[in-house]
Amino acid sequence: MDYDLAIIGSGAAAFAAAITAREHDARVVMVERGAVGGTCVNVGCVPSKTLLRAAEVHHTAAHHPFDGIETGATGVDLDATIAQKNRLVDSLRREKYTDLVDQYGWELVAGQGDARFLDDATVAIGSRTIRADRYLIATGARPAIPPIPGLQDAGYLTSTTALELTELPRSLVVLGAGYVALELGQLFRRLGAEVTLVQRGPRLLPGMEPEIGEAVATMLAREGIDVITGVHVQRAERAGEMHRLHLRMDGEERVLPGEQVLVATGRTPNVASLNLPVAGVDTNDRGAVVVDAHLRTTNPHVFAAGDVTLAPQYVYVAAYQGGLAAKNALANTGATVDLTALPGVIFTDPQIATVGLTEDQARAAGWDVKTSVLPVASVPRAQVNHETIGLVKLVADTATDRILGAHVVAGNAGDVIGTATLAVKHQLTVAALTDGFMPYLTMSEGLKLAALAFERDVSKLSCCAA
Repeated sequence: MDYDLAIIGSGAAAFAAAITAREHDARVVMVERGAVGGTCVNVGCVPSKTLLRAAEVHHTAAHHPFDGIETGATGVDLDATIAQKNRLVDSLRREKYTDLVDQYGWELVAGQGDARFLDDATVAIGSRTIRADRYLIATGARPAIPPIPGLQDAGYLTSTTALELTELPRSLVVLGAGYVALELGQLFRRLGAEVTLVQRGPRLLPGMEPEIGEAVATMLAREGIDVITGVHVQRAERAGEMHRLHLRMDGEERVLPGEQVLVATGRTPNVASLNLPVAGVDTNDRGAVVVDAHLRTTNPHVFAAGDVTLAPQYVYVAAYQGGLAAKNALANTGATVDLTALPGVIFTDPQIATVGLTEDQARAAGWDVKTSVLPVASVPRAQVNHETIGLVKLVADTATDRILGAHVVAGNAGDVIGTATLAVKHQLTVAALTDGFMPYLTMSEGLKLAALAFERDVSKLSCCAA
């Protein structure tokens, strides 16, 4: 064979696999049809989070909560902000991706077209063929577009194209209400657009705790973002500079106008060009590559990792799976994927962060659970910030006090959830949180207060949870 491992894709899963493989002295080739770096650095995490921070700075200048402090927000030069974002993306792509190819010493085949399997052990890229002992499919995913009549002709934005706009739309209709919809909806609202979220289901974030959905609804109302739930979008059309969405809700029809429409209704795996059937690699009804617990596909010589498997869509999951897949492919370690203590963060303001089981999930799994729900207004850090929307909810096993899940809506919730992740992963008890130190006037103190709230009225405690 030409190589020990051939990797199709160049995102987080691909680079983690390549680095791991080179550390095992494997001969590695990586194939990329477009920009090196995958979704996160190019069109996902990095550009969206820097623009979210820019929008937060602009919003805070005009809406901070402190008496006697006079600030103001003037106009937004979105073209300049996008240019700065692009410079950051270029820098991180070079430092965290392209520079590593030579440092670790694998071959990169980029910009020569789509990779496609010719048989179960051969891949073609343009006129070139590659044969490898093992393969890793790490081609990621792209925004899924719902089959709404007229949508293609009317035009729409995705999470990718929305981050390239250089002029702010006056109004934006967002289809969906998941993490992409919430983050980008708040971003554009804070920059000055009128924003409406449109969701098919009856409530926000149905897979999370209902208390989180209620807190997020309060946050969206504060921002001036309209939310329409229980909606079926019947068709879309364009009328001059405006889009018109024809909706059906509560048995009635309604027309919703917007200068731009952002589709944020999920993602679909990038597999169409791979010619997977000739390689004996199966996909499921959503187009995801089917893998076992070791990330091996239905072809024992081919592995897959990251978004192409529709694993949880986090870059750190993709990187974790890429490294694990490489170890199993090259050394047959038998390592299995374990996502039982997987944290997730939605970077709205306040942030939403979760780890472990929800109350309903724990009960469905057979646990006899108890819960503690602490309003973030009871956390001193939130009080001094004058930002009191949110909560901390802990789910624990009644018999053993073991912490099964933690769910936080608060400023810096993404930082707080790291401590909770360790608690869930290492099966810590409620007492481990109540007995430990949490620095006063940090949001992490909310975890200790929520743990104390299982047995005590924390409103009657002195400072420092004493």
